[in-house]
Amino acid sequence: MGGREKAPAAICRKVAEVENGGTIEIWGDGTAIRSYTYIDDMIEGIFLLMQSDLEGPVNIGCPQYVTVAELVSTVAEVAGKRIYIRNIEGPVGVQSRNFSNERIYSIGWRANYYLRDGIAQTYPWVASQVEVQRALELKERL
Repeated sequence: MGGREKAPAAICRKVAEVENGGTIEIWGDGTAIRSYTYIDDMIEGIFLLMQSDLEGPVNIGCPQYVTVAELVSTVAEVAGKRIYIRNIEGPVGVQSRNFSNERIYSIGWRANYYLRDGIAQTYPWVASQVEVQRALELKERL
């Protein structure tokens, strides 16, 4: 945590750190499109792939595409907070990603967790880590 995590965990951390009605910063205008795959789905896909006869590259990914702004909105909803976004200059990567899951689908894999489901699993843990960090920082100041 603390800036080295991927976007879903980073947004969860930012939302957990800010008060209800607060503002978080995101790079770019929030329109970049991404697809996020929950770890349990990824592990299941890798396991099925290892048991299969498929050879060569195979994409394993959730077919749900969302904007970065939608990611923030989903995290805020799960957290029960109203969050405002301040768009800042910074690296945003490619505007959109496009991939095909047809090869992994051919062996029976399907995503079980879409964005809200994965965030609902992830946010509480990230929020608890933010609270632990706050408690440690408070203890150090005393």
